[in-house]
Amino acid sequence: MTTLALHADDLILFARIVDAGSFKRASELTGFPKATLSRRVSRLESALGERLIQRSTRYMAVTDFGERMLEHARRLSEESEAAAALALNRQAEPQGTLRVSLPPEFLELPVVDVVSRFVQRYPDVRLELDLSTRRVDLVAERFDVAVRAAAHLPDDGTLVARRITTQQSGLYASGDYLRRQGAPATPAALLDHVGLALTVRGEPQPWRLSCNGEHWEGLPRRTLAANSLGLQQELALRGLGIVELGHRFARGAIERGELLRVLPDWHAPPVTIWCVTAGRRLLPKRSEAFIEVLRAALADGESGAA
Repeated sequence: MTTLALHADDLILFARIVDAGSFKRASELTGFPKATLSRRVSRLESALGERLIQRSTRYMAVTDFGERMLEHARRLSEESEAAAALALNRQAEPQGTLRVSLPPEFLELPVVDVVSRFVQRYPDVRLELDLSTRRVDLVAERFDVAVRAAAHLPDDGTLVARRITTQQSGLYASGDYLRRQGAPATPAALLDHVGLALTVRGEPQPWRLSCNGEHWEGLPRRTLAANSLGLQQELALRGLGIVELGHRFARGAIERGELLRVLPDWHAPPVTIWCVTAGRRLLPKRSEAFIEVLRAALADGESGAA
């Protein structure tokens, strides 16, 4: 029986190149030069006797044979990561590089407090934060943790979502704005005000309010829309309109007298904060540590209301 002398590392690199989408991106993620990656794939193809990737200076495409080998290569990659995760979990202290993705609206959370606690407690971990409006691919881009805000997350067999806390929300405006425009007495009266709306994928999101079984959905006729909750809060502080905020986010401004609750009996849907990780058997200690520090930092405001 003929046997092939295959290098497992080459198969793992093949999977990472495909998941990255290009040799250039794979080089950035793995730290290997593009020439090295190309040479390793060529060696693997020679051992297998067939092409895995058709590539040129402009594109690459996985062959039919490559698609079939990819399943085995990914399984090897997962096993390798599981072994690494087991080793990391046996270490006494978290260490290594921790890559965390945060959307820009997470400026509302005590990010500085979380980072300060984490780096002081775990000085051997190199923390890398990425704030971006896009939803990152944890596996292909090799992020350890992605913090996300959503009522529900779509099913994904490759990812694990851990609930951290739930943020209650409502409408807020500055005292100056309400003195000039008047405080709305009913949700319908909001139509005559200025709404500071949050956009998702370019679309302003309507306000959905409820009170004792009653529901209202809409936006004022005049809106200022942006994809940054931090910006919308600043515009509200400057008296430019009404904004929907988490109570925890608004609490500091309420205490300083900068914002007032609008329609206090009406509530916006709560938003859950999640930590999403790739579906590994064991999380590295550094990932577990970050999740626990974030959970502790948010615990004070979990049931808070303004």
